[in-house]
Amino acid sequence: MAGRPRRREWLGRGMIAVLVMAFGTTMVLSGTDLAIVATLEESGQVSWAAVVVAVYGVASIVGGLAYGLLPRPLPTWLLLGLLGLATVPAGLAHGWPWLCAAVAGAGLLAAPTLSAVADAVSRLAPASVRGEATGLQSSAQNAGFALGSPITGVAISASLPAGGFAAAGLAGLAAALTGYLLSRPSPARTRSPLSDRSGVLSASGRSVR
Repeated sequence: MAGRPRRREWLGRGMIAVLVMAFGTTMVLSGTDLAIVATLEESGQVSWAAVVVAVYGVASIVGGLAYGLLPRPLPTWLLLGLLGLATVPAGLAHGWPWLCAAVAGAGLLAAPTLSAVADAVSRLAPASVRGEATGLQSSAQNAGFALGSPITGVAISASLPAGGFAAAGLAGLAAALTGYLLSRPSPARTRSPLSDRSGVLSASGRSVR
């Protein structure tokens, strides 16, 4: 197709970073769902699982609306990192009322993180390949959903239900750190011959700081 950029022109470090964070976000979400059920099952309150999940969902909607009112978007890696950090302490909650309060804090960050991922993909992908980029995003998120529950389940089996929240949160933190490192601008390999100690010279000969 005429005018269609080559894949390597847009599928670079920045886009890969976003896809990693898309994967990490849904790992946190699917792992949190399983950890909620496991925690309530251990305390004999599994009938309240739907209520706790509903609280998480409502908090996510509120967080998404609040995030939409911000004058400028926050970095995706920061939102995902905060989501991971907020998820880990939920394992300390005992009883469904406390668990509702614990997951509400994490829920406030769920929709903003998903929104930031979608926005980043839209900004990094040229219009002519946006469909392909969105497909990659969807694949990354589906993979996160598919792997989040088994990994969290292993953590729960190896420790306690609280370990499920820890596994989900740490997965989000790892993806956030990876995304941050990949999205950092790489330093210039060589300096321009027109540079000096006072700054880089512009075409007019003036120093640009």
